Amino acid sequence: MAVDTQGLPHAIEITTADESDRAGALKAFKCNKSSLSKVESVLVDGGYTGEPFACAVDELLGATVQVAKRSELHTFAVIPKRWVVERSFSWLENCRRLWKNTERKLNTSLQFTHLAFLALLLRRL
Repeated sequence: MAVDTQGLPHAIEITTADESDRAGALKAFKCNKSSLSKVESVLVDGGYTGEPFACAVDELLGATVQVAKRSELHTFAVIPKRWVVERSFSWLENCRRLWKNTERKLNTSLQFTHLAFLALLLRRL
């Protein structure tokens, strides 16, 4: 899921468990390229490090990749802006249907995710 600084989604891709997070992120960027055209920088966690991922993001979106890494192992510290996407995932967990993956088709999971964010936005009105 690619979110803005407010935690609202701009690109969502549901993948099977055998697909890596990097591949899923690139798939989300590719499928939602038009809505991400103004993105200049992508902030990711340590699992997305590496030149191949950064080059693929630059090729797809023309954006730079910034990796938010922890400074020390096994110590808790709040890393600025890293919590934004985690907050979006916690909003999804408020929907009982999305607690566990019980859907047979990926598209059904995607539509329920869209409905959850739509309900969130409607509550904010």
